[in-house]
Amino acid sequence: MKLISWNVNGLRAAVNKGFVDIFKELDADIFCLQETKLQEGQIELNLDGYYDYWNYAEKKGYSGTAVFTKHKPLSVTYGLDIEEHDKEGRVITLNYEDFFLVNVYTPNSKRELLRLDYRMVWEDDFRKYLLNLSENKPVIVCGDLNVAHKEIDLKNPKTNRKNAGFTDEERDKMTELLNSGFIDTFRYFYPDKEDAYSWWSNFGKARERNVGWRIDYFITSSSFESKLKDALIYPEILGSDHCPVALITK
Repeated sequence: MKLISWNVNGLRAAVNKGFVDIFKELDADIFCLQETKLQEGQIELNLDGYYDYWNYAEKKGYSGTAVFTKHKPLSVTYGLDIEEHDKEGRVITLNYEDFFLVNVYTPNSKRELLRLDYRMVWEDDFRKYLLNLSENKPVIVCGDLNVAHKEIDLKNPKTNRKNAGFTDEERDKMTELLNSGFIDTFRYFYPDKEDAYSWWSNFGKARERNVGWRIDYFITSSSFESKLKDALIYPEILGSDHCPVALITK
C-alpha cells in the first residue's frame, strides 16, 4: 500500500500549479493533505476512484486537512473531540480494519514563539489521543508536524535553536511521542541520511540551495513495524513550499 502526505499550502493555489497531474502520477492508495486553506464548496476536484473527507477551519483561508482514499474506511472522525483544538480543521481519523490513519496539521508555534504554550497543550492532548487509539489497533500518523526532531533534520540547527519548529520544547515532545511506542518511519529506514528535507523557506533561494527542514512525517505504532516497507521524500515535486512524503507498506 502506498500512502502520501503533502502540505499543499493552499489547495486552490496547488491546483493551479499542477496538483491534479501530480496526484494522478503518484497514484497513492491514501493521499493526505494539510493546509488546504478552504471552506466547504470552494473547490471542485474530480479525482475518480477516491473517497474524500474534509476538515475545515472556522477561520477562512486557514489551516484545514483532507484525505482521499481508494479504500472506504469503516468510519471517519474529525478533530480530537476537544473544543479548544477542534476549530482549526487539523485532524481527520480514518478507521480501517487493521489500523487507524490519522492525518494531522500540527499548530505552528509562530514567530517569537507566541503560540508555544498552546502548542505544548496540543502535543500532550494529541499524544494521549494517539495512545488511546493504539490500545485498539496500530496507528499510522501523517502530516506536517511542524518540528525538525534532530539536528540532522534541518540544514542550520545552530542558528535555529530557539526558533519555532526547533525549540527544545517541541523536540522533546516529539521524543516523548516516539518513546511512547511510535516509529519515525523515515529515520527507521534512513537513520543517517543527511540533506533530506520536506520544507523550504520561500526566501533566499532556500529550495534551490536545499536549505530545508524535515517537518513532514509518517509515524506508526511500533506494533506496525513488520508492515513497513519504505519511506520516501519527493523534493523534486513542486507546487508548494513543502514536498510530498510517502510510506510504503507490505
